[in-house]
Amino acid sequence: MSGTTGEGGVCGPAAALTRCYWQGRYREGSTGWDRGVPSPTLEGWLHDGTLAPCRILVPGCGRGHEVVALARAGFEVTGLDYAPAAVSAVRERLAAEDLRAEILEADLFAYAPDRPFDAVYEQTCLCALEPARWEAYERLLHAWVAPGGILAAAFMQTTSTQGPPFACPPARMRELFAAERWEWPAALVAVPHPLGLEELTGVLRRR
Repeated sequence: MSGTTGEGGVCGPAAALTRCYWQGRYREGSTGWDRGVPSPTLEGWLHDGTLAPCRILVPGCGRGHEVVALARAGFEVTGLDYAPAAVSAVRERLAAEDLRAEILEADLFAYAPDRPFDAVYEQTCLCALEPARWEAYERLLHAWVAPGGILAAAFMQTTSTQGPPFACPPARMRELFAAERWEWPAALVAVPHPLGLEELTGVLRRR
């Protein structure tokens, strides 16, 4: 994808998927992945107890719909995003509702928490990364989640060869999140996405 204008200068094609690129998407309002409300998958997991209050990380948290929902439900939430505009938006929303969460502006590949989390909510971060970086991201997730903790995931499905979002087909996901490192659910559940795509959702447990 070509670059765009971001805070601090003009992004050229080589800058795609950097902080400058994502900041430009937020400033332009070009955020079609954003439902404007928490994911129905997350709402369902909160309702049925699949996700119960714990210490949880939301990488690529965007405007923070899920961060706010988790904070309302009593979770100890850390949200992480690359784009200053996204970080500002979620902080403002939390302040408006008098909710607490730690929101960090950071490159996720440089993020090193002081201890693992009980859970990670992965919705739009993996599909926003170039597939060449997926193995490195999986290693981060495995380090971020405590043994026995969970990775609550929504894997984007698309037939497009261009991204973001990049397609996360089930076979590739099972290869990436290998069975010797992650316990998989019996099945993934398909959930429609406003982009006209769908996500395959499920909870993996870190071995």
